[in-house]
Amino acid sequence: MKKYENFCAALINLKDIYEYDEPYNNVVLTGLVALYEICFEQSWKAIKEILELNGFSEGKTGSPRQIVKSAFQVGMIKDEEIWLSALKTRNTVAHAYNRYVAYDIVRQTKEQYYPMFAELKEEIDQNWII
Repeated sequence: MKKYENFCAALINLKDIYEYDEPYNNVVLTGLVALYEICFEQSWKAIKEILELNGFSEGKTGSPRQIVKSAFQVGMIKDEEIWLSALKTRNTVAHAYNRYVAYDIVRQTKEQYYPMFAELKEEIDQNWII
């Protein structure tokens, strides 16, 4: 499961976000935002892959939003709202040149999104790996 392996690697990298504290210099801030974006991208692609492998036709769509909704419906993720918030945050990454936006992405990642990704990995490992 290549996409799941990619997600696991991205999650390991994302954990490094806790090694940095404010104020961030531009290079660190940009890197931390990129770690979030990569992990989000790999997470929904892993979910899609696992849904397909488990016979769910919902996994065939290419839409991250629909994949998140499908994962919630089948119980792979427990909190649809935080995942939709994470998707919205991913969509703001293009505006991370604005330090306020970038700092907000990092803060949300530390507080909510890293634990969300870790919960997904645990759920997949316990209940979805064939």
